[in-house]
Amino acid sequence: MTTAIWWLRRDLRLADNQALLQAAERADKIIPLFILDPALLNSKYVGPKRISFLFANLRELDLNLRSKGSRLILRQGDPLQILNEIVTESGAQAIYAETDYSPYARKRDERISRSLPIHLVGSPCVFPPEFVLKPDGTPYKTFTPFCKTWKSLPDPGKPLPAPSQLVTPESIASLEIPIPAYNEMPMVFQPGEAAAHLHLERFTIGFEAPIGHYDEDRNILALEGTSGLSPYLRFGILSARQAVHGCRLAISNAGTVDARNSAETWLNELIWREFFISILYYFPHARQESFQEKMRYIPWHNDPLTFDAWKHGKTGFPVVDAGMRQLIKTGWMHNRARMITASFLTKHLLIDWRWGEMFFMQHLIDGDPASNNGGWQWTAGTGVDAAPYFRVFNPITQGEKFDSDGVYIRRWVPELKEVPTEYIHQPWSMPEWAQDKYNCRIGRDYPFPIVDHATARQLALDTFSMAQKAK
Repeated sequence: MTTAIWWLRRDLRLADNQALLQAAERADKIIPLFILDPALLNSKYVGPKRISFLFANLRELDLNLRSKGSRLILRQGDPLQILNEIVTESGAQAIYAETDYSPYARKRDERISRSLPIHLVGSPCVFPPEFVLKPDGTPYKTFTPFCKTWKSLPDPGKPLPAPSQLVTPESIASLEIPIPAYNEMPMVFQPGEAAAHLHLERFTIGFEAPIGHYDEDRNILALEGTSGLSPYLRFGILSARQAVHGCRLAISNAGTVDARNSAETWLNELIWREFFISILYYFPHARQESFQEKMRYIPWHNDPLTFDAWKHGKTGFPVVDAGMRQLIKTGWMHNRARMITASFLTKHLLIDWRWGEMFFMQHLIDGDPASNNGGWQWTAGTGVDAAPYFRVFNPITQGEKFDSDGVYIRRWVPELKEVPTEYIHQPWSMPEWAQDKYNCRIGRDYPFPIVDHATARQLALDTFSMAQKAK
């Protein structure tokens, strides 16, 4: 009888899990192991909402494993030490795990491979970074050619089914899986593999499926026009291949040209995720510093008071404040709001993108090192982009365009709930009689803007331009 350890990291699923399937093919007994790594749990980038979502999904995974005759083994400690302990206890001959590409994960796995028989199988991407390269074998630094090459690769095929049965040695002890703090885990994202698949089906299947309107709805802040699948992709509850397969079915079944184009737009968003994974894989320095060397000389202002106002959604710009309050309350933020709030922090307040990146990671359920870093650097103009620093989002016109009636703003900024639409994006423009009538005194019930948009924009352009000339 042979025994293998299936070490789960960011692949909390049974279906379409290549590491699990290879372990099941090569061993009679499987030990599904999840390690609570103190280096990750205690990281300054971790927050309670994401941890609670993790625990909830571990509990769901354990139930799924038990339905197949197995169970989840949970241990806490240094991964190398824990794996050595499990190998000693079980006599396991091999360890199977899905490849992870973050700088920490690569160092961890390299260290483990020097003393244990670990096999890295599969990927959190449809195509691993080494598959999507320029003809000369170097990595792409811009999205469009990366996307073109990605789409030219052979279809990876249908997702693989889960094993029908798994046997786990009864002698292997496990910690109790922590009960998630549900007040820290908004139930808009139901945990578990079944919930992830239901979410995908609702988004992609049917004539009126949201994916068919994705192109026009995804930027409207008050609509549920995005897929909402990012937390499931973050933890591998849904595989990238499952998401892409669902997307391609929607493309082939689209009833109109617009619906097809909308589904194609979502496919591009899935490819953006893989692009940012590739960037961090080949350029790990981007995790700690600006991708563009010249942008490392920006003289950030980094004022703690304005940063605090931004964090708590009290900047005086309604669409910015709505986004930040949605984040604090739910652990998620609409993607358009992420761009608006990030642009405001880095361009209007001239605060280092790394401050915002860390704050997002501390609060986002879907907080992902590669996507979060890539998004922040793209918006800040320090990352993989051709002419970035000219892009300064106007928080007033962004609100008018993507929340024209103020529905999103009123949902998350209740101080403004009675303010009429003509003033909702610039409440400071209300005359005093209107402020009294609509129960919103600026400076008392809702703050004055902490900066002047035009002045802040020009200062940002001048500051970034000087950084370009620093060397």
